[in-house]
Amino acid sequence: MQLFGLAYNLANFLRRLALPKGIRQWSLTTLREKLVKIGAKVTWHSKYVFFQLEEVAVPRRLFAAILERIGRL
Repeated sequence: MQLFGLAYNLANFLRRLALPKGIRQWSLTTLREKLVKIGAKVTWHSKYVFFQLEEVAVPRRLFAAILERIGRL
């Protein structure tokens, strides 16, 4: 039970710090479905890593903003 509480608190903490204001009110279930359960292909070119994903789930600018905020943590 403690592990579930820790996971919930960590996800809630990241939601408050890393997400733009427009989607902070999304539930953790919605975040999981739209951000985690996406079909993405990860490719490397020289020293850069690229995520190739469909824009159906999350728009490119929103996904980039989230990654930028996570990088600043």
